[in-house]
Parts: sequence; C-alpha cells; structure tokens
Amino acid sequence: MVGRQADVIKLSAANRTFLESQVRRRKVPRSLSDLCGMVLLCEDGLQSKEVAERLGVHEHTVGKWPRRFAQPGIEGLTDEYRAGRPRTVSDAQVAHVIERTLNTTPKAGTHWSIRSMAAEAGLSHTTICGI
Repeated sequence: MVGRQADVIKLSAANRTFLESQVRRRKVPRSLSDLCGMVLLCEDGLQSKEVAERLGVHEHTVGKWPRRFAQPGIEGLTDEYRAGRPRTVSDAQVAHVIERTLNTTPKAGTHWSIRSMAAEAGLSHTTICGI
C-alpha cells in the first residue's frame, strides 16, 4: 500500500499505557477511543491511509490528531475551544426576566407562561426557555 507516512511520534511508557487503556475501556466515548487508537497506530509506523481505512476516517484526520497529540500530549486530544456566537441577551435582561417571573404575575393569569413572559420582556420564547 502506497501512501503518506503518518507523522512519527514517540510515546512515553505512561502515555502509551493511558492510550491503550482508553482504547480498551467500554465507557469512554468512541471518538476519544478512535483518537487514542489513531495515535497508537501512527506510533507503530503505519501509513496514514492504512490508519484511516482501519478506523473509518479521512486521511486528513489521521494527519491532524497525532500532530496535536505530539505537542501537549493527552490534553491535545480534546477539541480546541471555540467561542461560538456572541450572546445577544444581556445580564440585565436575564435578571429582569427572573425578577418578573418570581415577583409578579401577568394581568390575566396566575403565572407567567413562556410566551407571555417573552412578549412582556420583548424576547423570543426560545430565549426565555434558555434562561
């Protein structure tokens, strides 16, 4: 089989033991188990294409994770932080909704529904559900 040699990494005995234990454990997420197996197979000298075929992933994935493992070690196997979409609801708006919910009642009822609070606060009902 011709293909690109996977990045060569050298594992310490402790790291190899940890990775092997993660591959064998039943209660570890499959994604983490696959990443650990990927790093182990790369250290064994297999080509990226062969590792990808064994694990059912793309060859580019095989190149990514062993490189990320090489620098920080085990911590490199967790996905990087992504900020996501900025908040659109301020702390003051959240506090207002909570205060209104706990201390007032709507004019035509005994308690706030999600939709009535959303209309009163000027927010969507899905935003109120998340507060």
